[in-house]
Amino acid sequence: MSKSPKATESKAFYLNPDRSVAVINYSEEYIQDIFQLVNSQGFYNLVDVYLQESQLAVTNKVEALDAKAYIDILKAILIDNKAGYEKYGNEQILKSIEELYSYYRSYFRVSLINKHNSAIVKGNFMNFDNHFNEIVIQMYRSIEEKLQGFTNKAYRQVNAGTNACVLTQSIQWNTPQKYQSLESIRFLDTLMLRPPMMMHTKSNKREGVFSEVFDNPIDKFDGNQKDWYCFPAKIGESLAFIYFHRDYFVSGIALANLFEVADKDSIAGQKPDEILLFGLNKTKGDVSHYYHDTDNNIWVGEVPYNDKTTYFGYMKKMCLTLHNLHMIYENRLPIHGSMVKISFSNGKTKSVVFFGDSGAGKSESIEALQEIADDKIINIETIFDDMGSFAFDDQGNVYAQGTETGAFVRLDDLSSSVAFNNMDRGIYLNPELKNARVILPANTYKHVVEHYSIDMWVYANNYDAEIGLHQFPNEEKAKATFIAGKRKALGTTDEVGMSTTFFANPFGPVQEEEKTRPIIDKVFNKLYQDNIYVGEIYTHLGYDKSKASLHESAKELLTELMNN
Repeated sequence: MSKSPKATESKAFYLNPDRSVAVINYSEEYIQDIFQLVNSQGFYNLVDVYLQESQLAVTNKVEALDAKAYIDILKAILIDNKAGYEKYGNEQILKSIEELYSYYRSYFRVSLINKHNSAIVKGNFMNFDNHFNEIVIQMYRSIEEKLQGFTNKAYRQVNAGTNACVLTQSIQWNTPQKYQSLESIRFLDTLMLRPPMMMHTKSNKREGVFSEVFDNPIDKFDGNQKDWYCFPAKIGESLAFIYFHRDYFVSGIALANLFEVADKDSIAGQKPDEILLFGLNKTKGDVSHYYHDTDNNIWVGEVPYNDKTTYFGYMKKMCLTLHNLHMIYENRLPIHGSMVKISFSNGKTKSVVFFGDSGAGKSESIEALQEIADDKIINIETIFDDMGSFAFDDQGNVYAQGTETGAFVRLDDLSSSVAFNNMDRGIYLNPELKNARVILPANTYKHVVEHYSIDMWVYANNYDAEIGLHQFPNEEKAKATFIAGKRKALGTTDEVGMSTTFFANPFGPVQEEEKTRPIIDKVFNKLYQDNIYVGEIYTHLGYDKSKASLHESAKELLTELMNN
């Protein structure tokens, strides 16, 4: 196909072919039957865009028609007016209808209802959306069966109308004067997803590190209530307002599988710790930055509107960068890693933190442990999958806490059993491409933000040839490895080969190394005082990717956890 047509919009239907996003606003117009649908301006716009993009026009005369003539054919079919369509040939019309139906479903389609503080709306919004889905599939089947001359013997109940439905709501929050341009933007209140969701974006990899700017990104914001929405997230114990342009609804909806949605009581009258503006027309260098508003104590992030930033990693990692910077200024230590609480058959329970940068083998180590454990492990509970923090309680003890309620993982890193067993809850991003990802819910917010003691902290070493587990004899040797942040990059970002990243965390500690180092010293000192196991596990992922080698390392880990 040639260049995509421009975005088109009616009162209740927005369609952007360039981003494959469709937004249906039930509050503006709610379609109640197939005749209202076929006569709607939104349907006309869809057909018009489809015909502009169609590759069938050279071989199918139906595709060469304009949108009005095309829709007139559909109306004639629905009312059994054969004179209005038979000259085009049932087979050609049917082929075109199949293509149009598939074309519409290739979009990420989200419906919206403004809550207006109505309990009736909140209680019925899923029924509204279910009814719209039924109308779309009813219209398709009615046309299909009339053209083919018989009813189907097998029916597939696909998500014909939408992939997700969202209740939105206006909420008054404690808005500093500088941020009043955000006051009209509605919050996502309640979301209904239709998994498994297969989403496609123009980009599939994140590049670079987010840097600081010294002008507040809010000065560039000129968005309006029609184009922008806010996902209010609880990230750890932080409150984050994630504002995004509607062309980024793929990422905005996917957040629901990753972060807890903040409720009205958490928003009303409150000031957020972090604000993200995702999809600004212009940023410095057309890349992403952060700004510390010290006057209002808010961390503000900016991400430009371009093809690269359609990759979900930009939204997730900017959220976590802002959160981690906030944690550092609260004297907490951001941890780039995974934490699990493991219950063993011998009655022991251990909390283990796997540490390392992207592709080091954190998730793979946990999975290998499950695969070799047989009946020795009763349960593994994920506390955090990618990012957490270490902090000190009132008695001076170190505890760990999570940030995300979900997991954003590479499909290549999951066994087929894990991937398929969770398919019915997953949001899949570019599943046919390298670095394909899935976002899976992992734990409840209540459990994620609990305070957990640490029994073991291991660095995921993916670059050395050794096999097994290695305990660092003292805190200086341990700190040297953890701070160096070595790994062999596996193509999950734009890095290749051996790389080093301060404290294996480019999302906060790299930006604030000077403030982070004293917290690192304090944490390691306390862990060694308390004789906590600090070491490294050899994952082999960047060396020879030998599953047998990782399993050997996992066996040593299992022995250590169960017996010591």
